Amino acid sequence: MARPHIEPFVELNEDFKKLDLPKLSGGMHYKVMSMDTDTGACSLKMRFDGGYKRKPGMSYSDMEMFVLNGAIKIGDTLCREGHYMFVPAGYALPAWEVDQGAEALVFYNDSEPSFEEGDVSHPLCLKEGYISLNSYEDAPYTSGSIVSPSTATGLFLKMLRFDPLTEAMTFLYTMAPEYIQDNISYHDCCEESYHIWGTSWMMQFGDLPTGGYFWRPPYINHGSFRSKYGCIALGRTDTKLHNYFHYNPWSSPDENKLRAAAHFYRHRPQLYKWVHSDDGHNHPHGPVGELTPPPDFQYPEYADEAHVKNPHDLPHNEHHHHNHSHKHGHDHYHESD
Repeated sequence: MARPHIEPFVELNEDFKKLDLPKLSGGMHYKVMSMDTDTGACSLKMRFDGGYKRKPGMSYSDMEMFVLNGAIKIGDTLCREGHYMFVPAGYALPAWEVDQGAEALVFYNDSEPSFEEGDVSHPLCLKEGYISLNSYEDAPYTSGSIVSPSTATGLFLKMLRFDPLTEAMTFLYTMAPEYIQDNISYHDCCEESYHIWGTSWMMQFGDLPTGGYFWRPPYINHGSFRSKYGCIALGRTDTKLHNYFHYNPWSSPDENKLRAAAHFYRHRPQLYKWVHSDDGHNHPHGPVGELTPPPDFQYPEYADEAHVKNPHDLPHNEHHHHNHSHKHGHDHYHESD
């Protein structure tokens, strides 16, 4: 996901713009919180006017929606405050109706917003991936230990979606009043958050209040952090969330990458040895020397999935078409001669 680092951003300081796209216009307004300029994938806050209606149809992108206020009726389901949906690409939703207005966070994960009218899902749609629930009422809280290494006691998660291929997550999280974590962290994944209510503070970026948002690329230091009165937020990652904790606020993203590789070297030595052979190349390559996804006998077609390609910045048509020839410098470490 080629999005710039955005932190902190408070969307309440920005005005809505009228949404006017082919087949997707009328009665909708939006704010762009972040966007991938290569693919059009984006994170939006949207407002639906009272009286808004939408015919049945599908998007060509995976879409996630979290209702902040008001109510949206989709078919027979009334999506009220706190309702979460994950709609796989090609999944035909029933007609929409909004009686008195509503606001929601809407995420298009693979491409720009799109809409194709119809009541039949695309034949290649992964229908079993569809999720619809009220996160406030229908999902239990769990401790932060669901992510390991874990955050300090006082941070709680509600898992809304977990991708078994990439371990990407969408989740609600809360910080208890007077929550404090005194160390610094970074991750291998992109991390995204929107503050539904409350304020948290982070050493590098200051206060993030209600309506606050960030999109944080991998290996960027954040922390220590705390919350005086508590907060509740929606979080997302694009792959596995692993906390690399430390106490050096001056380390750079490149230094953090090397430290993550050192963890890999220590914790999974045989796999590291296989990946990093004597000549520096023991990973599988395509016919023209391009890096290709290794085969997986359990998920043989995983490399064709957009949500797997996105973190690798691979194009959505052919995953072999990125530039990884052997004429460039290498990003991994080499010993001197």
